[in-house]
Amino acid sequence: MNKIEKEKQTSSADKKRIPAPCVIVIFGATGDLTKRKLIPALYDLYTEKMLPEKFKILGITRGKLSDPDFRQRMKKAHDEFSKSKDTGDQWERFSESLHCCPIDYDSRDSFENLKKTLQKIEGDYNIPGNHLFYLAIPPSAYLPVVQQLGVVGLNKPVNGEWTRIIIEKPIGYDLKSAKELNEKVGEVFNEDQVYRIDHFLGKETVQNLLAFRFANGIFEPIWNRHYIDHIQITAGETVGVEGRGGYYERSGALRDMIQNHLLQVFAHTAMEAPVRFDADAFRDEKVKVFESVKPISNEEVDTIAVRAQYTRGKMDGKEVPGYKEEEGVDKNSVTETYAALKLHINNWRWAGVPFYLRTGKRLPKRVSEVILVFKRIPHQIFQSDTGLGDGEIDANILAIRLQPDEGISLRFGAKVPGQGMKIKPVTMKFDYETTFNTKLADAYERLLLDAMLGDAALFARHDGVEASWRILMPVLEAWENSTVKALPTYEAGTWGPKEAEELLNRDGCWWRECL
Repeated sequence: MNKIEKEKQTSSADKKRIPAPCVIVIFGATGDLTKRKLIPALYDLYTEKMLPEKFKILGITRGKLSDPDFRQRMKKAHDEFSKSKDTGDQWERFSESLHCCPIDYDSRDSFENLKKTLQKIEGDYNIPGNHLFYLAIPPSAYLPVVQQLGVVGLNKPVNGEWTRIIIEKPIGYDLKSAKELNEKVGEVFNEDQVYRIDHFLGKETVQNLLAFRFANGIFEPIWNRHYIDHIQITAGETVGVEGRGGYYERSGALRDMIQNHLLQVFAHTAMEAPVRFDADAFRDEKVKVFESVKPISNEEVDTIAVRAQYTRGKMDGKEVPGYKEEEGVDKNSVTETYAALKLHINNWRWAGVPFYLRTGKRLPKRVSEVILVFKRIPHQIFQSDTGLGDGEIDANILAIRLQPDEGISLRFGAKVPGQGMKIKPVTMKFDYETTFNTKLADAYERLLLDAMLGDAALFARHDGVEASWRILMPVLEAWENSTVKALPTYEAGTWGPKEAEELLNRDGCWWRECL
């Protein structure tokens, strides 16, 4: 293939990633998610020429707001949060796409007005009737909005165009409420119109986990119980509840992080290769993973799950309050800010391999990573130079860093220079920024673009959501029915409670430090 043919092929591939002209309707247009993530992501897509030539963004607000005022608010959000800084009149051109419409979630008349507003925008700017609705609103408002969209007919595409809806996490509070939400949404929208978003799946490194496994013949053959001792998945946060104590009291770490983010990464790590990379085949394999997880009995919850709360401590040299001292938190709270869980998968690939998941607030480092710990050599013939004093050579470790400092490292043993045969662990490392000389796109960029293109592979399907809840319900029910008056604690700025260490120590393992 000559240079011109390659350039034509590349150009053709790029064109396939440009969506059809559409109107993006954002419910909760003045909320935190819109300001911090959605508008910056859409602006960045615009500057990267990934949006269609004709598009509009219609912000839906609870109160009246003029288009100029809305644009001014979004300009402030752009200045604070966008990675693409304004050059020339780029923002001015982008801001011409921003419009605003007030609404009352319980009023049919409001939604009839929304329908007329959409029709006017499409007529004035010659945009076909493609609609992407984004629910950047509290979960309690999901159903009223979905139902009103159905009442006025905005759920049904017309004239061969498309209509899609993006629903933010959390999808339900438990299995029962998740099923109810899915059923109610399913009464208004077809499943192929519904995009349940988890921004973790939009991260380049989460997607690269799949490429690393299924595009490299060297790794896939050893990605199983024959070679892997155990797997650790960590999502650590340095922040506390950040003024959201009231929300966090109803959620907790298990619901907030493990049910969605960590279980999604868990599925990516454990799934079989799909027969093809399309939405249904890909999500089928993830559901199979969830359905293969060994059910947790009520009697074993205390041996496979740990919860704890952070207490007062120091972060970056500054003293921070404990969880029970945070605004909006019950002084007698038993809501966990740290959760760790051991899971087993009952299938041929993973039988006997424990997966350890942990997440927590006020940990020493903001980090998300997957650690594969390989089995040790069966017979030791060399001396170890690890300094551990036990003569054992460290296990090989494959670490996939999802954020920050995104990359992959492999630890293996190498001979120390000099006399004798001492073995010391060394690390071979790849990082995205250095290799590709570029900043990774924000997850919302990828996911918004995929939704406009109709690619649902990185969005959760209803059965996957319910299957992930099914895994955790025994733990949630045991914790909610427990009579404990206080949880184990860990000091802010440390890696968690001793009970979490004991969870692994019982199996002869320990948590790997996130360096």
